[in-house]
Amino acid sequence: MDRRSFLKNSAIGGAAAGATALAAPAYAQGNRTLTMVTTWGRGLAGVHDAAQRVADSITAMSDGQLTVDLKAAGELVGAFEVFDAVTAGQADMYHGADYYFVGQHPGYAFFTAVPFGMTAQELANWYYHAGGMELHDELGQIFGLKSFLGGNTGAQSGGWFRQEITGPEDFQGLKFRMPGLGGQALGKMGASVQNLPGSEVYQALSSGAIDGTEWIGPWADEKAGFQEITKIYYTAGFHEPGAGLSVATNRDVFESLTPAQQKIIEIASAEAHQWNLAQFLAENGTALQRLQSGGVTVREFPDSVWDAMGAASQAVMDENMGDDLFKKIHDSAMESMRASSSWITRSEGTYRNQRDRVRG
Repeated sequence: MDRRSFLKNSAIGGAAAGATALAAPAYAQGNRTLTMVTTWGRGLAGVHDAAQRVADSITAMSDGQLTVDLKAAGELVGAFEVFDAVTAGQADMYHGADYYFVGQHPGYAFFTAVPFGMTAQELANWYYHAGGMELHDELGQIFGLKSFLGGNTGAQSGGWFRQEITGPEDFQGLKFRMPGLGGQALGKMGASVQNLPGSEVYQALSSGAIDGTEWIGPWADEKAGFQEITKIYYTAGFHEPGAGLSVATNRDVFESLTPAQQKIIEIASAEAHQWNLAQFLAENGTALQRLQSGGVTVREFPDSVWDAMGAASQAVMDENMGDDLFKKIHDSAMESMRASSSWITRSEGTYRNQRDRVRG
């Protein structure tokens, strides 16, 4: 499906078309306030921090010419309503995980994470040096958005379960929270997949509305309190090996800014991407130790489960290949991943193995 047809036939596309058809609004000279809505509950470890980092950096770097007023999920619109709010001009920008919006276009998954996809470093390599940023912009043009990466969680955990996973059959009928294409893959394995905002996951797991959940990693998961509900934790997941977060600005608003102000948003987003990745990686190791000391049992999925996840993930990819833009983004990302992985495995991968051997 070409983008013109997609825009015509999609409900959100219609809203976007209406928004972009309007002339850019006239703003008074001088200081401006930009409203940022987010997919995160206020205070959610790491992800809300990244949004706040972007907001504060834009304000500081512009010497107050731009003040970003951050609204957490539910304070202006709901977590999954931020995309529509920004395309329609109800808010100026959002911070979130773009894979929440695969219903608008499945290509958005690549700017967060896809199953068996890129690590955080591989994502950055593609985004900044192999065409990923340009493809993010091409996708955003459909909906009247100007988007940048603005955070990264690093590799995410397999998740929390009430029962041990011994084989693929254990996913049959399992009520599990997982967004994006990873969630679609689990659906093919028989799971009843739920897509819940982060601020609602604890209650859903505690009440039994879901049987298990992935969230992010040891630090954010500990802060969320999932260890209070179950002690079975799978530390390696197939679905988000390096999850990027995004900053998207209404395109009319972005184009009404001066070139210097536009560059401030771009650089503030990029800085938050690296800062946030380091934040998660700095915190996860000690958090995992605390979880284990508190009785959490750390497990890994058996190979039979990994194989089933791989087959299901490939089926999800294949189903979307009929969309030309999805295929274009997919092919670009996979080509970059293969090139990056080849060198990283031979250099950093070998070094780490030898370092661990020598140091014991």
